Amino acid sequence: MRLSGKRVVVTGGARGIGAAIVRLFGAEGARVVVLDRLVAEASAVAAEVGGTALAVDLADVTATREVTEEAIATLGGIDVLVNNAGILRFGSLLELDPAAWDEVFAVNARAMLVTTQVAARAMIAQRTPSSDCVGKIVNMASMGGKAGGAGQAHYAASKAAVIGLTRATAEELGPHGITANCICPGYVLTEMGAATRTAADVARWSAKSPLGRLGEPADVARTALFLASGDSDYLTGDALNVTGGMLTH
Repeated sequence: MRLSGKRVVVTGGARGIGAAIVRLFGAEGARVVVLDRLVAEASAVAAEVGGTALAVDLADVTATREVTEEAIATLGGIDVLVNNAGILRFGSLLELDPAAWDEVFAVNARAMLVTTQVAARAMIAQRTPSSDCVGKIVNMASMGGKAGGAGQAHYAASKAAVIGLTRATAEELGPHGITANCICPGYVLTEMGAATRTAADVARWSAKSPLGRLGEPADVARTALFLASGDSDYLTGDALNVTGGMLTH
């Protein structure tokens, strides 16, 4: 029960990595509110851990701010924010429409700024003189944010922005007792991209890992648990690779 009694907000918790995080955090004793536009699926996942789901389009700044405030009010405060929501798009660099660029950045990066602002203010307000680590922010970046990728200029750039945002967040919020870290998953078998994923793709990508396999949502969720727990109190501003060795420091 490493998160016993912790109040947690997870964005994009309806499917894939986000759903795995919600389930694991719930099993570890956390109280969870899920923010997602897929409200039926998010509600089902939240119900598994006795949590709550709230519908929101994270591309909408006003709605994101209001629903994040509602989530924190529902929990009576916040100890952990997991910014997991993201969208994956492909497109040739030379043909990329700036509107598509803006769409990806709105969800993958700008929404994190908004939720972080709301959550951090609440964390700071609830801090007591005896508090050491008052809150934790866990952002989902990607191996693409470090390594790039052909056909993913907007996605890779947005995830690089997440890494930069996380480092700035760690610097600014550290004096308030808040840590901020991000996770950079590699190829993970989730619903995202499943429609175009072939057996040959899986075999080719698996060969890139010394472990000979692709990641599962649970692999990333366990890393998120570490970053959300007291075990990581002296870790901040980092971008952890969860790539099965495909990308190393």
